[in-house]
Amino acid sequence: MTAITDQMRRTFRTDGYLVVPGVLDARQLADARADTAALLDAEPAPAGHTGPDFRWPRFGPQGHPLLDLYHRAGLGELGAQLLRPDLPLQEPDFAQLATTVPPWPQRPGGPHVDGLTPGEPSGRPGTFSLLAGLWLTDHQAPDRGNLWVWPGTHLRFGAYLAERGADALTRIDELGPGPYPRIDLGEPVQLTGPAGSALFAHYLLAHNIGNHDGRSGDPRRETVYYRLHATGHRARWRAAVTDPLLEFRPVPDR
Repeated sequence: MTAITDQMRRTFRTDGYLVVPGVLDARQLADARADTAALLDAEPAPAGHTGPDFRWPRFGPQGHPLLDLYHRAGLGELGAQLLRPDLPLQEPDFAQLATTVPPWPQRPGGPHVDGLTPGEPSGRPGTFSLLAGLWLTDHQAPDRGNLWVWPGTHLRFGAYLAERGADALTRIDELGPGPYPRIDLGEPVQLTGPAGSALFAHYLLAHNIGNHDGRSGDPRRETVYYRLHATGHRARWRAAVTDPLLEFRPVPDR
């Protein structure tokens, strides 16, 4: 299994994201593509659709192909290496199958944070510890539906919430657009890498769907995302968003 090094942890803590190549081998990738094709064929997009398209399968007692993919990829074990050892990851209960069908020239006007609209039935905002994604198609070139991220914004967003209180998270949609607060974003980055890579991103990291400048009939971009909770996250979500490295493993000084 791929090991997360201290240098990779430093990158994650500083930038708020990490791309790990080679998590899926060729056979696993082919099986995953077949599973996602079956899901999309069972619930097809409207004829002629271009741009983003999502499926949100929930995992029941009978299991699900995307939960099997999560386990085959060792995604939980890999993500756990970024978290504190005393905070094991809980099993995900749903996935997001995200595709972008070209042509889709729209570039993000700004970022968002997940889980606010709507929140959870309890009224708690839908925060989590770690966004984990498996790239089922090649992302090595930019402008092919790549995810856009704004490095370091997880720390600046955390400082924003520490100053105003964690419940300010539930009011940032009043600022618009986004929702994301008006903090220093810096310059965005399009994430790149080969098919079979895994992405890990901090919950507070600014991100958005990217443009796909391919032509009609070119391959769609496909990613499977899982929202991962460290054990106890829902009870301590206020502490986790105001101290954004609270749940993550520290690294020794160089």
